[in-house]
Amino acid sequence: MHISFFQAILIGFIYFLGINAQPWLTTVGTHMIMRPMVNGTLVGLVLGKPVEGCIIGTAINLPYLAWISAGGSVPMDPALAGTLGTALAVAGGVNASAATTLAVPLGLLGTVIWVVHMTVDISFLHMADKAAEEGNIKKLNFLNIWPPQIIVFLMSVIPVALAVYYGAGPVAQVVNMMEGRPLDVLSVIGAILPALGIAMNLRAMSGKGILLFFIFGFLVTVYSDIPILALSVFGVFVVYIYTELTFKEDKNKAV
Repeated sequence: MHISFFQAILIGFIYFLGINAQPWLTTVGTHMIMRPMVNGTLVGLVLGKPVEGCIIGTAINLPYLAWISAGGSVPMDPALAGTLGTALAVAGGVNASAATTLAVPLGLLGTVIWVVHMTVDISFLHMADKAAEEGNIKKLNFLNIWPPQIIVFLMSVIPVALAVYYGAGPVAQVVNMMEGRPLDVLSVIGAILPALGIAMNLRAMSGKGILLFFIFGFLVTVYSDIPILALSVFGVFVVYIYTELTFKEDKNKAV
């Protein structure tokens, strides 16, 4: 599949929105567009294959289920894995499992962009401190928003656009060369990676009673014919009631 330069720019812009650096899209960028399931769907939409993009993005999302950025550190970059991984997978005709294997190293590569971005932004921080000492609020606001955004825009959109535009063809050629046993091996490896994400997520469910909810939901899903959408709505009600009762009890104890 050929990806036009305009499509490559749009995919780079999707990565820019999901790189966790937009002051006007902080919540959306961090918790939604950053997730491969979301940005993969958006990439598929740009390429005219939203369903395929959603399937591949969801597969890539699984290893990052328990992903968290603590203290500003980014051990992996799910946004780059989702956008660039989905684009190259769709262009190369790779299945979802093999796409996961392809995307995980890209997620590790994304940490380089993050570290360089944060390192460059330190200079703007010192300028902002000086503006604060001078009492120049207008300059302080400008330095906290615009220069960092311009830097991250250039460091995210341009590399991803170039990688998508010039990398789609070679990736498709490599996939064609690996047709058969090598591609099957990648698919098997890609099928194992989601188990790692699920295991990390289960490990995070160490709170009292939380793991029981997961097991209960799993059993209901497997042994009932209830549609997943109805189960999700039911789960929302259970979570709401549980949190209300828990927080009310904690509040009463505090009082």
